[in-house]
Amino acid sequence: MNVVILAAGQGKRMRSDRPKVLHRLGGRPLLAHVLDTARELGAAKICVVYGHGGEAVREALDAADLVWVRQEPQLGTGHAVLQTLTFLDPGATTLVLYGDVPLIGGPTLSRLIEMAGSGLGVLTEDLDDPSGYGRIVRDDAGHVLRIVEERDASEEERALSEINTGFVVAPTSALMRWLPALGNDNAQGEYYLTDIVRLAILEGMPVATTQPDASWEVLGVNSKVHLAELERLHQYRNALLLMEQGVTLLDPDRLDVRGELDCGRDVTIDVNCVFEGRVALGDGVEVGAHCVLRNAVIGAGTRIAPFTHIEESATGPGCIIGPYARLRPGTKLGEDVHIGNFVEVKNSTVADRSKANHLAYVGDATVGRNVNVGAGTITCNYDGANKHRTVIEDDVFIGSDTQLVAPVTVGRGATLGAGTTLTEDAPPDKLTITRVKQTTVPGWKRPVKKKS
Repeated sequence: MNVVILAAGQGKRMRSDRPKVLHRLGGRPLLAHVLDTARELGAAKICVVYGHGGEAVREALDAADLVWVRQEPQLGTGHAVLQTLTFLDPGATTLVLYGDVPLIGGPTLSRLIEMAGSGLGVLTEDLDDPSGYGRIVRDDAGHVLRIVEERDASEEERALSEINTGFVVAPTSALMRWLPALGNDNAQGEYYLTDIVRLAILEGMPVATTQPDASWEVLGVNSKVHLAELERLHQYRNALLLMEQGVTLLDPDRLDVRGELDCGRDVTIDVNCVFEGRVALGDGVEVGAHCVLRNAVIGAGTRIAPFTHIEESATGPGCIIGPYARLRPGTKLGEDVHIGNFVEVKNSTVADRSKANHLAYVGDATVGRNVNVGAGTITCNYDGANKHRTVIEDDVFIGSDTQLVAPVTVGRGATLGAGTTLTEDAPPDKLTITRVKQTTVPGWKRPVKKKS
């Protein structure tokens, strides 16, 4: 099967310099969703017709299985498909999709292809308010006679509720006959793809129709309002799928999946969480409210408290993270690790049962097992020009308000007293302190504010 995706429109109503098909739905370009559907259908050839902002579209989504065809000038949908004919397999059928209609479903399209057989297939929909759409005109027996655009329709035809969604499938050999024969004698002065229905009927070719499984499948994006509406539809679909898989969502209306979210059994997700890229949550994971997870793997039984940000990181099982914690790229946590409130970890490994419960920064560090990192502790990993690594071996206790000036190693079982600034390696099983001797200044008085 050939698939042609029309993606050349400017999208003036979007009021944006970005090409319309590159605006994002669920964190991905509109066109990317349509390409996914085409690939799921097993298309042997995918042609993308591009125009406005075309090079940006091509650069963003180019792949080895795509043929890019530029439409210049843009003279309508029929003209757009005409540009692709030299790239299509003439012995296959051709399905036409739209780069700004991202929610079209594979099952709906498969049914359309099956019903069309060796003839022409048209996807239609009945709307309470069909304004703005082309109407399906049928005879008394229910056979399709033609599709008429609203601007060219009579009052009687405008009263019809069955509309053309634009999705069609036809033998490629027939398109090679029909498309060069299209005219543009209409209100738009364009070559309409819908006119192939009339040509098919003149040849005696059967025209089959079917309707989508859900009306939202054929909704297009023409404005930021439409984009927002489809975003919520898309997210609610994500929520339903997750709940059907056994995930507990405390409010399905307040979830954003901007990529792929894979959940184990008995996962619970609180409100206003955002999942970006690829995120995997193990069995029994609990995610608190207002968390953001991007490209992360979370071990079974881990609890993530509210307002936590995790990016390009992985945790072992049974961890406790947050609230207000941040795991930055390159973080790997072992089993039963605690990362508490206002703790930031970056490009570091933290082994089993270690804890940094509050107000700490662990960057470019290797932290062993059973380590306690006190409040206010930081690894000073940057000297102004280069990054250096800190090594904290097993069973270390680090007192509060400690600075570890990398590169430095804290030996196994060592203890660092509170307020230590460590610039040299600390020996194992010893107490290391760098505080100056405490003194009390005699006769000192606190300054007072001068009277004006």
